[in-house]
Amino acid sequence: MGLDAATQRDFDLRWARYIPQIRSSLEILYPGRVDEVESRLAEIVTTAMSERPEELKDLDQERILRPDWLQQPEMIGYVAYADRFAGDLAGVGEHIDYLTGLGVKYLHIMPFLQPRDGANDGGYAVADYRKVRSDLGTMDDLERLTKSLRENGISLVMDLVLNHVAKEHEWAEAARRGEPRYRDYFIMFPDREMPDQYERSLPEIFPDFAPGNFTWNDEAGQWVWTTFNEYQWDLNWANPDVLYEFVELICWLANKGVDVFRLDAIAFIWKRMGTNCQNQPEVHDLTQVLRGCLRIAAPAVAFKAEAIVAPEDLMPYLGVGHHYGLVSDMAYHNELMVQLWNSLATGGAEMAQVALAEMPLKPTSATWATYVRCHDDIGWAISDHDAEMVGVTGFEHRKYLSDFYSGAFPGSFARGLVFQENPVTGDRRISGSCASLAGLEKAVEEGDEEAVELAVARIALMYAVISGYGGVPLLYMGDELGMFNDMHYVDDPSHAEDNRWAHRPFMDWDLAKAVETDTASPAGRVNAAIRHILAVRTATTQIHAATPSVPIESPEHRLLILERNHPLGKMVQVYNFTGETVSLRHDVLAKRVGFDAHELLGGYDWDLRLPRIDFAPYQAAWFVGAEI
Repeated sequence: MGLDAATQRDFDLRWARYIPQIRSSLEILYPGRVDEVESRLAEIVTTAMSERPEELKDLDQERILRPDWLQQPEMIGYVAYADRFAGDLAGVGEHIDYLTGLGVKYLHIMPFLQPRDGANDGGYAVADYRKVRSDLGTMDDLERLTKSLRENGISLVMDLVLNHVAKEHEWAEAARRGEPRYRDYFIMFPDREMPDQYERSLPEIFPDFAPGNFTWNDEAGQWVWTTFNEYQWDLNWANPDVLYEFVELICWLANKGVDVFRLDAIAFIWKRMGTNCQNQPEVHDLTQVLRGCLRIAAPAVAFKAEAIVAPEDLMPYLGVGHHYGLVSDMAYHNELMVQLWNSLATGGAEMAQVALAEMPLKPTSATWATYVRCHDDIGWAISDHDAEMVGVTGFEHRKYLSDFYSGAFPGSFARGLVFQENPVTGDRRISGSCASLAGLEKAVEEGDEEAVELAVARIALMYAVISGYGGVPLLYMGDELGMFNDMHYVDDPSHAEDNRWAHRPFMDWDLAKAVETDTASPAGRVNAAIRHILAVRTATTQIHAATPSVPIESPEHRLLILERNHPLGKMVQVYNFTGETVSLRHDVLAKRVGFDAHELLGGYDWDLRLPRIDFAPYQAAWFVGAEI
């Protein structure tokens, strides 16, 4: 398809800029076929640019001029299921004022593409990537929503499942019919010889209800690779036809107004015998190709890697070595999330200090997605090394955390649910809402006002950490209202076997209205605290994500202290992870921000000449020099 003169000029400039990095990865992925693959990608990108709406071309130019748009302090995220938040996509559009009132600039609507009927892994078994789930609306509704969000300064984030499709997807149906082209879209074997060899090194993702990694399909007469569930067929990314399909799809969805693609299950997309088939080097080459193509077709759009992996495996998703700055623009900081809950359970920040200090620095052009919780369960990704550094045993400590947050440990304040217990490894993940895990549900039920106050403070503390760390803090729907576990999930047969639905409640709009005036209720106090933290963050230049948060060795084990060396002045954050008042030597702060400091969250000037500084139970404090 021909391009007009202006678009052709843009294509030529961008192609020259990005083709070297695209081609270098193609040489690794598809040796001997590079020219063929490059030519096909050029056709796809050219078509996408010819179809891109003028309004989105303007956004492209704006973000080319402001490449750090995702790193700004005003980038505040909100995560919700469309149906549980507002019924459908049109309903989401009717609540934009609520989002802007929270300061939201980044809206992640959980899976809304058409999934298979019945069990669908929460929408992650996609049957049609070009249709919206029928009860949520249509592609026209999606375009209307993205336009409304854009007019209000909000970017839309959507899930793009890369590793697999539903077995009802047209590609899988064609494969079952025996069409050779589509059989090669998947990884199939006629007998158990190869699957058994692979299984020797493969973990089980859902051992309770989806053991193993291969499923026999009668119609295809083959063993099909199914990492997650029998109805989710893994794709064969070693076949460049799969690459073409997704480049075309990503460009098409970007032209509908999607701003950020959350690359779901990206860690699993390349298979190699003798490994766990996660985090293989080719994953990053594939991402580099996808990103390069998108930078040409729609440079306003960014990638977020859904890579919940060990810290040593995480940084490559943001770019290391020859991939530095060339792959995903964001990644989840799972380590931070786990250490928040660990610190609350132990009343100490030693392990958080160790773990965060050993995290490699990300590329300055990338950003973190920081979060207290998400739609998924919490896995206790506490490494044996980090545990040993603070004098505990990894296995026993992970067991303790599962006991504590399921409420089984004596004196626990939490109300969580055990998810996917594995008796072989001892792994027991935890489901639960923020308020239920932080103790608010139990405190309210018991009518214990002191416990309510402490629980509210815990929630505020964690949201202060993720807001001050640097990145995009993700507010999960309902957390701002202190919503509890919704145990009615068992009444829905499609959810009854998956207790993660306990922390995926329907939005309580009556409560959202009530907290506007009832600021003394537990929900009102949570709401006021989170809104205040987000407002302060938005106004704080030092939280730009290009500047890392570096842990300071704390003389007091109950305090986590982070330093941000921003060009406009240092910022020091102090977080008390215990329900007791803790004193800190004044010099820890004074030598960094001076004797006359301003604390942003409280809004007070502090004299740091005093010998010791007291921090209240679960207090968060952000210090800058008084002249800032």
